[in-house]
Amino acid sequence: MTRRLPFALGGALLATAVTSVLPDAALAHGLVGKQDIPIPRWLFAWAAAVVLVASFVGLGILWTKPRLEAAQERLALRVPAALEVVLGLLGTAGFAVVVYAGYAGTQSAADNLTPTVIYVLFWVGVPFATVLLGNFFPALSPWRAVARATGWVLARTGIRRPAPRPYPQWLGRWPAALGVLAFAWVELVYVDRDDPSKLATMAVAYGVLQLVGSAVYGTETWRRNGDAFSVYFGLFAMLSPLHWRGRGLYLRPPLAGAPRLAAVPGTVALLCAMIGTTSFDGFSQGDLWNSTGGLGPILQQRFVNLGLNADVALEVAYTLGLLFMVGFVAGLYRLGVVGMRSIGGRHDPSVLGRTFVHSLIPIALAYVVAHYFSLFAYQTQAMAFLVSDPLGHGSNLFGTASASIDYNVIGATGVWYVQVAALLCGHVAGLCLAHDRALVRYKRPRDATRSQYWMLAVMVGFTSLGLFILSTAA
Repeated sequence: MTRRLPFALGGALLATAVTSVLPDAALAHGLVGKQDIPIPRWLFAWAAAVVLVASFVGLGILWTKPRLEAAQERLALRVPAALEVVLGLLGTAGFAVVVYAGYAGTQSAADNLTPTVIYVLFWVGVPFATVLLGNFFPALSPWRAVARATGWVLARTGIRRPAPRPYPQWLGRWPAALGVLAFAWVELVYVDRDDPSKLATMAVAYGVLQLVGSAVYGTETWRRNGDAFSVYFGLFAMLSPLHWRGRGLYLRPPLAGAPRLAAVPGTVALLCAMIGTTSFDGFSQGDLWNSTGGLGPILQQRFVNLGLNADVALEVAYTLGLLFMVGFVAGLYRLGVVGMRSIGGRHDPSVLGRTFVHSLIPIALAYVVAHYFSLFAYQTQAMAFLVSDPLGHGSNLFGTASASIDYNVIGATGVWYVQVAALLCGHVAGLCLAHDRALVRYKRPRDATRSQYWMLAVMVGFTSLGLFILSTAA
């Protein structure tokens, strides 16, 4: 144990050096526009660095054998097949209601059910729920339910369906990565992002695409690789202590599902897209991007000068910012991987990148919580009146149409604590996963600890990026 102490402390010094540079940028701005932070802002940044450094030292000294790689599961309960059918029907019905409301309801985003369901309950709420309940989304997935029901009907009527094609190995999770990036583009870049009818059209188009993919490659194969939302939610579910397999619910240690991630092609790109798009969401709300002299208006004006109209120029500028942030996250991760390649022999950086990519899952979750918690806490309350008047036509189906949003449910200080705690917990969890994998990857514990100097620097970098983005968001 004493022999490992110098290596752990060496990593701590490296992280401290990085931290001494990066968090200061975050202190140049107000933290999420909140001036009632209970302790000095600089103390938050240094406290974050201290927690990460202490975690690294503790892992290097105390965590000497893999604990998550081969963690055992135990069966907790089984559910009847009928429940899966019922949940599939509910998911399909809910999808139909959302699409119908988008077309038939008022086109005001605040009064129509569709935007809140898609952007808040679906995009933000489902990841939160999967961490607690496991990956329940396949049971509710409307396109999976329709695909399976179609196959069942064809089998019952004696119609032979073509055998699914083998899924190309090179394709991997690239369809999911592109799907997540496309959804983020709609949410953050598209000027008509809040138009209910256009959202409904895109939802239908996505559903049709999933049915085609299921028909060509098989329902479950496509769900695990090509269905962007199923893959996205499934990654977060790997952090959950609950694991749904078949119709059984299994218990396992938290985080133990992440090492089982099959790092097929496109997995690194998917996780970098998840972190990068969420980062840009926060960054685009800050003064550095969004103020009168910010990068966004400057880029927009450049494209206006090239002959584009204002809306298209704005979309092009935001698209470039979105892609740059995804590339920046990918470059930061690549930097840590390249640093590890010389430890314990010459390793291929691409192989190392796939080997440790599962450590990015809790970071992706941390960014989701940090950037969307306040939206979720406030906007989910809107469902009380939206379900009573889903079309915005003045109905009151459940007697709650007059309900309102209570913005005092949590204060600015409480939101900040949740955001910082999410970032810290996510990055500490990422360190744990990376360290546990290093103990398997490298033959000597000393090499495993040395290799994680670079991963610690990456985690500090991601933490500093998260704090910087939170500090600049309006």
